[in-house]
Amino acid sequence: MKRNLKIITILGTRPQLIKASSLSNLFKKNRKIKEIIVHTGQHYDYEMSDIFFKELNIPKPKYNLNIKSKYHGEMTARMILGIEKILIKEKPDYTVVYGDTNSTLAGAIASKKLLIPVIHIESGLRSYNKKMPEEINRVLTDHCSDILFTPSKLANLNLKKENINKSSIYEVGDIMYDIFLNHYKKLKKNNNFVSSDILVTIHRPENTNNFGKMLNIIKNLNELSKMYKILFPIHPRTKKILKQFDVFKLINKQIKIRKPLAYTETIKHLKYCKLLITDSGGLQKEAFFSKTQVITIRGQTEWPETIEAGWNRLVKPNNFSIYDNVLKSISKKGYNKRPYGKGNAAKLILKKIIKLHHSK
Repeated sequence: MKRNLKIITILGTRPQLIKASSLSNLFKKNRKIKEIIVHTGQHYDYEMSDIFFKELNIPKPKYNLNIKSKYHGEMTARMILGIEKILIKEKPDYTVVYGDTNSTLAGAIASKKLLIPVIHIESGLRSYNKKMPEEINRVLTDHCSDILFTPSKLANLNLKKENINKSSIYEVGDIMYDIFLNHYKKLKKNNNFVSSDILVTIHRPENTNNFGKMLNIIKNLNELSKMYKILFPIHPRTKKILKQFDVFKLINKQIKIRKPLAYTETIKHLKYCKLLITDSGGLQKEAFFSKTQVITIRGQTEWPETIEAGWNRLVKPNNFSIYDNVLKSISKKGYNKRPYGKGNAAKLILKKIIKLHHSK
């Protein structure tokens, strides 16, 4: 008889905490599974990390590496060193990694070198832009992984094109859809809730590290604020860079700036707002699930299904391109498509992990 399953889960960022909440809570209910959570510290302040452990009822990490923000090479290397020591000590049956961050890649590399099977949740996504660090992370992680759980048929196809063994690929749907449905159903009608017309989040280096792009984004938001109520929950790093560029002071006072939103708050605002402006991968989908139009401030997306369904539009921040596209999109409706499964991804993942473990 097989001993109980021991799983190490590597987390480091806000989206990963959200994704892990559904599966980690199933692990917690199963007496034959012991999950140990390792937090790399990639997102390390209260608004970007601690609040989500509390809100989503995720078990607290046994280990926190406190790596914090550094250049990609140093950050990833220090994560690999820290994770490797934990893996040697704990000797897990599997390592679970989520998404496409430096924490994801570090967990996959450290585990693979120690011959510990890697489970990658949210496999097969491709933007085909190798200037994005996330694209490098997701490709390398997929090729390190032993079990690849994909959110869609397109993700399956991407992996097969790269000659990844099809017997390692399992389409289960999008685990974020599980979490979204669970929280969306619990939202109570609140007549006192005041939503913005437009919700804005900007955090990716391809935007924040470019003075010209950030200036254009602010210029477009200022123009939109003459017509619409805008809420801008600002990422700590984005705020810091805007101040360094000396453009934070240029934001119109009509635009409401606040700290990052908790998960339930985000879903509530998406439910009631007219449109989202973002460069986030996760929020593109959450808006899609909410049937809210999205303007994505990027040249590519790893979620092309949202564009094909008519809910998402890619816009580069040139001149008044954001403003023009908001006017075109804000009253539109997309198609009622469900490319990301039925909202039961975590249950399917758990079932498959147990089956694969017992078949060893």
